[in-house]
Amino acid sequence: MRLLTTLFVVTACFSAHAQDTLEQKVRAAQAAESRPQADVDRDRNRRPAGTLAFFGMTDDMRVLELMPGGGWYTRILAPVLAENGEFHVAVGTGYVAENIAGTAGFENVNVVETSDNLHRPEGSRFYVMDDFELGLSDLDMVLTFRNLHNFAPEARAMLNKQVFASLRSGGLYGAVDHTMRHMEAMNGENRRRLDPVLVIKEMLDIGFEFVGYSDLHFRPDDELRYEVGRQTVRGNTDRFTLLFRKP
Repeated sequence: MRLLTTLFVVTACFSAHAQDTLEQKVRAAQAAESRPQADVDRDRNRRPAGTLAFFGMTDDMRVLELMPGGGWYTRILAPVLAENGEFHVAVGTGYVAENIAGTAGFENVNVVETSDNLHRPEGSRFYVMDDFELGLSDLDMVLTFRNLHNFAPEARAMLNKQVFASLRSGGLYGAVDHTMRHMEAMNGENRRRLDPVLVIKEMLDIGFEFVGYSDLHFRPDDELRYEVGRQTVRGNTDRFTLLFRKP
């Protein structure tokens, strides 16, 4: 009994230390002079320290960021993982490859070259891609932020299957996206929102286990009625924050 108590205390202390280390490194990345002011202005809304802590990230993980876009999270994740971890970006990496990877402080950003052929057909609301492979294995964590809504179900399934294949057993998949009303029909206002219940179902169908959710990005004054880019909504959308695990 005494041994079990000791092990519990040691584990709890280690976990607390890891969380403190993560938060310190995230705060340091946020304070970097190289960060664009536009990124800094979004810190309060995006809450990276709390979000990454919920996902269970530590600074020694092998992490992939999917669809890094303008690199907001890339500028946080790369320095956090630079010393002890490993950091990759894949799919939709054009801006990061040209403007961030390899620059001072971001030498550890590995841009994964794939044959995904990501594009949006003329007149379509959604991006499509060719069948592809990420070419990574035994990752500890994959993260994607406000991206899954950009794909139709078939493309999301293709992407998420590659995530599943790239993770080690016990590896984690964290996703944040704009919330759509459950089972609401697609319309011009909700096209950049996604039903979190649908996301959970799709992940379970692939083989992921549902770990849990956080209300860190819950916004009670977002009525879930309007396009996320509207002036009255932008920066204050309700976003689901979901975590999955590969068995």
